[in-house]
Amino acid sequence: MGQNDAYSLSAYAQLDKCKNDSYSLRMVLLLAWSVYDPMDLRHLEFGMWAHVGLFAAVAIHCLLRPRDPRSTLTWLFGVWVAPGLGALLYLMFGINRVREKGWQKHKSDQTFHSNRSLREQEESPLAYWRGLRTGLLAQPTGEHAQHLNTFLNRLAPNHPLLGGNALRILVDAREAYPDMFAAIRGAKNHIHLQSYIIGPDETGRELMEALAERAAAGVEVRVLYDSFGSAAARLRGFFRTYANRPHLRVIGFSQVNLFKRQFQINLRNHRKILVVDGVVGYTGGINFYDVYRQHRHQQPTHDYHFRVEGPATLELQYSFLRDWYYMTDESPETLLSPEYFPPTPAVGGIPVRLLTNGPTAAESDTLLDALFATITGARRQVLIVTPYFVPPPEIQRALRCAALRGVDVQVLVPAVNNHAYVGHASRALYDDLLLAGVRIFELPSPFLHAKAMLVDDAIALIGSANLDTRSLRLNYENSLLVLDERFGVALKRVLTGDFARSHEVLLAAWRLRPLRRRLVENFCSLLSPIA
Repeated sequence: MGQNDAYSLSAYAQLDKCKNDSYSLRMVLLLAWSVYDPMDLRHLEFGMWAHVGLFAAVAIHCLLRPRDPRSTLTWLFGVWVAPGLGALLYLMFGINRVREKGWQKHKSDQTFHSNRSLREQEESPLAYWRGLRTGLLAQPTGEHAQHLNTFLNRLAPNHPLLGGNALRILVDAREAYPDMFAAIRGAKNHIHLQSYIIGPDETGRELMEALAERAAAGVEVRVLYDSFGSAAARLRGFFRTYANRPHLRVIGFSQVNLFKRQFQINLRNHRKILVVDGVVGYTGGINFYDVYRQHRHQQPTHDYHFRVEGPATLELQYSFLRDWYYMTDESPETLLSPEYFPPTPAVGGIPVRLLTNGPTAAESDTLLDALFATITGARRQVLIVTPYFVPPPEIQRALRCAALRGVDVQVLVPAVNNHAYVGHASRALYDDLLLAGVRIFELPSPFLHAKAMLVDDAIALIGSANLDTRSLRLNYENSLLVLDERFGVALKRVLTGDFARSHEVLLAAWRLRPLRRRLVENFCSLLSPIA
């Protein structure tokens, strides 16, 4: 028996022990590799059949796991034109483990929610929070807002619309950083911080030193960063500097485990939350690193953040602690203690609803459905500001239909994107939207990282989510739905200021762009995240 024959029998033996479809595909690859020798012409025929077999295996796997047809066709094309390599890439990136990983997060969320429900019984201190949330349930004014709130009561019942809140818009780091650092330095009991990016730079050090100082004073500090977004800091050992400090815990959020063959970089925690003493909270789009500050000749990134006071602060608190529980398994009794949910009287009159989104059974497509319902119910105007504008087809259709109904739909994006391929993919959508009457504006500088939508001056959606497939279907995101005309007026003042500094894209001029640009744009549109 030849060496190749021995390897083949070994591969067949392993193939017979397959437990699941992804393992089966790995074994098919192993079998093909073990018997293929490119220097031996006798194996050319086998190589052809191995290629056909791999293609068939991938095709069957795709058909057993329904996904976006365009995604399936893209993978099948790649596997066919790149023998061996295409199947290997599919094995690494194409097998959808989002549902499995999302289910793990869903089970953790349900366990944490069950503990909260038990602790909200009358004898529990958290009964106050239950009573507060019930007592401050708000009913919006306006037909569209009322219908939207009824829809969300069924879609996302765990986070009702709560009145009694105060909201303040913080434009750019020049307003957000001083406010947040002041709150951190004034903390008396606890600080809970969640950020997608913490940089190993001056801003990141200022943040961590401020947190370490409060921890040294006895304040409980928990920091949750995303392991992918904060990869630079993690790989450089930045967070190790603050390890083993009393009262300070720093944890990376990740659903990747290479040792268990779980190579999944899509599931990122993109939420930005800061809660201090359970009294004041912050959320929005701003991370903690130097691009938000003036650096040499580069203008700081333009973004929005929001200061929250009132019952909505405790909603942000709960969202943070739920993610923290998933990563640490710290006791729910500890995390749901009364000190983290203090008495919170009404401090304003703004109704706010928290919307959490992620690839879990309970939250999948929540934000997507909320966006669709909000846009399709618009009567006068839709203003959208987003850095990454590659919305799913249903949102594209909602925008087109709103414009065709006579609604003034305006979208603001950066003229130069920090992810070039996303900018090109976004422009591939311009033609159809412009033709329907959607007005598109590009802000030349600085780079626009802000996220906000305002409908009919009274319905605002703000938070961490971008208008792309990654945010709407893959990332864990937090958004606030604000149903208040006064806040709408304040937000519109900020938005219109940005629109005024931008350049409108006109259909006639747009269609005169060079052919090579169209080719690049349409090619980049194929690079939208494959789920």
